[in-house]
Amino acid sequence: MNHLQLVTEPVSTPVSTSKPVELYVFIDLLQPKSWDLHCIIRKLQVNYGQYFSIRFILSTELSSLNVACHRINNCTSHEELVDLSHPVLPSIAVKAAELQGKKAGHRFLMKLLEYYRTEEKNIRSCNILTDIAKEVSLDIEEFEADFRSLEASRSFQSDLCITREMDVQEVPSFVFFNENIEDEGLKISGNYSYEVYEHILAEMLDEELIATQPPTIEDLFEKYNTLSVFEVASIYNISEQVAERELKKKMLQQKIERISCKNNSLFRLKAIY
Repeated sequence: MNHLQLVTEPVSTPVSTSKPVELYVFIDLLQPKSWDLHCIIRKLQVNYGQYFSIRFILSTELSSLNVACHRINNCTSHEELVDLSHPVLPSIAVKAAELQGKKAGHRFLMKLLEYYRTEEKNIRSCNILTDIAKEVSLDIEEFEADFRSLEASRSFQSDLCITREMDVQEVPSFVFFNENIEDEGLKISGNYSYEVYEHILAEMLDEELIATQPPTIEDLFEKYNTLSVFEVASIYNISEQVAERELKKKMLQQKIERISCKNNSLFRLKAIY
């Protein structure tokens, strides 16, 4: 059930940033509802990214977590991991990518989202996760070593601890914190409309929000790489019909390409060879 709730500061205090609001987003990498929220997150970032920073918390509860981590940690080479597939592997891989920096971890997470949405490859497979690391230009030797390390699995377990500390019992969930560490955070569990999150952000800031001008479509694809017609329509506040026409124009200009999916079409920057 969707609900709002006040929460105290987590034991792991948010890192201080120059932006007045810190947004924790709790997601399950294998749950469609978690990925569905990315359209809202992207629109918030485009319109109000100057007001908040974001941190993704992986909160998949897996009874076999310890067994999976044991199997991973006992592998002495990448060759032993090639055929390994398990629900915990995407989360461990994200944490391994983050060990190369926050931006590297975010690139990996967004490419993982693209793979998930196209439904063409099994993101639970170690082999596919390594392919993703290559696509986002990670140091592959370092990624493979970190993937097998205790540090990556412990980082994922730390996320599970934050989930318990904030009493997050449903994913996806958002928790908003402002600059005043004495104030309680505001937790919103489940899926709401964009306007609800926009209103909460304004309440946390206690001021009227000023939206920034959306970037050009080309710049939007540079930022997010893969977008649906619905996302483009939502970000620019236009109809899906108009959004599709604009995207087709960019296709004719050889700037983007269509990716066929089971449920809908995605567009991405056209690869240059």
